Amino acid sequence: MYELLKGLSIVEASSFVASPTAGLYCAQMGAEVIRVDHKAGGLDYDRYMLTEEGRSLSWENLNRAKKSVALDLRSGEGRELLVELARKTGQVITNLPEKSFLSHAAMSENRDDLVSVRIMGWHDGRQAMDFTVNAASGYPLMCGPEDWDMATAPPVNQVLPAWDFITGAYCAFALLAALRHRDATGEGSEVRVPLGDVAIGTMANSGALAEMLYRGGDRERLGNAIWGAFGRDFRSKDGQRFMVAALTAKQWHGLVKAFGLEQEIEALETQLGVRFADGDDPRFQHRHALFDLFQATAEQHDYAELEARMAAEGTTYERYRTMHEAAQDPQLVGDNPLFGPSPANPSQFDYPATRSFANMPEKPAGDPAPAPYLGQHSEEILAERLGLSSGAIAKLVDAGTVALSDQGK
Repeated sequence: MYELLKGLSIVEASSFVASPTAGLYCAQMGAEVIRVDHKAGGLDYDRYMLTEEGRSLSWENLNRAKKSVALDLRSGEGRELLVELARKTGQVITNLPEKSFLSHAAMSENRDDLVSVRIMGWHDGRQAMDFTVNAASGYPLMCGPEDWDMATAPPVNQVLPAWDFITGAYCAFALLAALRHRDATGEGSEVRVPLGDVAIGTMANSGALAEMLYRGGDRERLGNAIWGAFGRDFRSKDGQRFMVAALTAKQWHGLVKAFGLEQEIEALETQLGVRFADGDDPRFQHRHALFDLFQATAEQHDYAELEARMAAEGTTYERYRTMHEAAQDPQLVGDNPLFGPSPANPSQFDYPATRSFANMPEKPAGDPAPAPYLGQHSEEILAERLGLSSGAIAKLVDAGTVALSDQGK
């Protein structure tokens, strides 16, 4: 953790992926992020996969370095406590509906400078989640083998909920932008970020929306080839699959030399009347002929030999791993300074945990912080933020409005 946001407190009332991600990134930069859940846990508290003790590894990793308050959010008093906590704190991240007890209007009453960032489904109020907005974006119908027919072949969903994570990162940025505006003007802000708009907007920002309209139709499926450039997966003699990419002249020349294909490439250039070093276009347009040459060479050598050659020539490549292999890989995890020692996780399962993705060479990153137990900080936050006495908090606990740590569950 870095301390760039030290002194900033944020209330987070959220579930699933996008909203907790926004809070996580702020917490990893030193903000005090107070996650407020229903006393039995939010909708994502038991999200798969669970340990034998019933702890969600997803929840644990999306809520590192945060504080946890557990309230009866089905009761009027519990909801009032959350609204008051948000009002007193002054900045909120949530994916609860705007037309709920946690509306911006309710939170900003007598607090005109309150900043709220709310994740929505679609801009028109319809519900959405990562996999449904992905279906609408068109990307799943671009994936799959290139010989699949566009009209009849099935879509291929991506496994990673990428739109959720992109939305979470964008929301952290939007929150800090709104806070900077408040510092300059004293004005609060209500920021709404539809998940669907992040997906469709990203499609537009990439140029794909303009491309579809310009070409008047859909892009063909490419299998594992890179659109508009040279790159694909290949298989070595010993059965290892690896990905290569050559987007620059330097990368292209290095790859040709690593594979020992100088003469073959020259002959193909003469045959086709092109120079592959001239840019992406000739390499992409004649990719099938090039793929055949590279695959024919790859299957004559074990991967270790090819890897040594590609590394010596400074090419861009990587071997395909299963995720279980990646989790145990020394280069990716074990020796990577991104990961620190396992903190005292609520799951009681020890494993490497991430620090901030940003690396600041002049500042110590610190060790990763654990996720809280549900309700671990209820008493602390209610006392510090709302000024409640220990007796008042005890009455709320006895009434079932407030829950304390579930460490012994």
